[in-house]
Amino acid sequence: MEILRTPDARFASLPGYPFEPHYTEVPAGDGQSLRIHHVDEGSADAPTILCMHGQPSWSYLYRHMIPILVEAGYRVLAPDLVGYGRSDKPGALEDYTYQRQVDWMTAWLTANDVRDATFFGQDWGGLIGLRMVAENPERFARVAIANTGIPLPKNLPADRVAATKELRKTMPTPTPEIMAQNLSNPNPDAPEQAFAYWQRFCWDNEDLPLGLLIAGTVDGRQLSAEEIAAYDAPFPDPRYKMGTRAMPSQVPTLPDDPSIPANEKAWEVFSRWEKPFLCAFSDNDPVTRGGDQPFLDRVPGAKGQPHKTIHGGGHFLQEARGQELAETIAAFITSAPPT
Repeated sequence: MEILRTPDARFASLPGYPFEPHYTEVPAGDGQSLRIHHVDEGSADAPTILCMHGQPSWSYLYRHMIPILVEAGYRVLAPDLVGYGRSDKPGALEDYTYQRQVDWMTAWLTANDVRDATFFGQDWGGLIGLRMVAENPERFARVAIANTGIPLPKNLPADRVAATKELRKTMPTPTPEIMAQNLSNPNPDAPEQAFAYWQRFCWDNEDLPLGLLIAGTVDGRQLSAEEIAAYDAPFPDPRYKMGTRAMPSQVPTLPDDPSIPANEKAWEVFSRWEKPFLCAFSDNDPVTRGGDQPFLDRVPGAKGQPHKTIHGGGHFLQEARGQELAETIAAFITSAPPT
């Protein structure tokens, strides 16, 4: 495995991100090790909130929320997934799988001995983090999520599965406009095909415009040129972007996906989860709209919690609704002591 490491100079003087870096070495799985970066703010004795980001962002996404949560009396841990932010970046597309990301972050979790934490995850931060929580439930006091899920596409008809696989193989590289149009307006007869356009767009573009992609999914706030550049900072050239290109194709959207059994096991855990569980999804994310309902229906700990639909914000609601989201999480912790 070729492992790339972004030079520290790329992270100097990023707007709104004054946090000191912290690093943990974890096994890469091939005899090497990977260095995972995390933010650690607040008193070490304070209740811990673990915030996990998704694709194609990094812990910079939480810069608005971290000071609010620290001021409220919490310790905030915000790691960068492998392939993102200040964490190491394997250099080949095949290095990245759903299971490897879960394994790497679980190794980080145990190495840092995180305990009695409140988990918060969005996008891939939820897909990976919820699996991690399900495998280590004793380390978590409660869970909050936004715009994420544990995909379990088990009941698609065979003809739709075949059509989606054919579309993945034969579609030309979609333009940003075509990709966005299909995500926002999926075919009602085959909604599973919409995400294939995002998967193909990321897979085919060696030099993804990551900062612009994030800016384009934020509703209610315009990112500055400096903030867009900060989202691009971890990726000096296209070689560093393999993780951002590979991970969309690891989202299980068809019933024969190799991650389905592990996701089923995670759902078994959450179907018995009695600890407090909060959903705070935005109302205008085309990718995850309605994704809170399975958790509200199936997780015992979700009953009676102060779930909130956040109006606006788009997919990366941490940008436009960071204060509201942070205050929602803090209020949830106060109102939901560990069971």
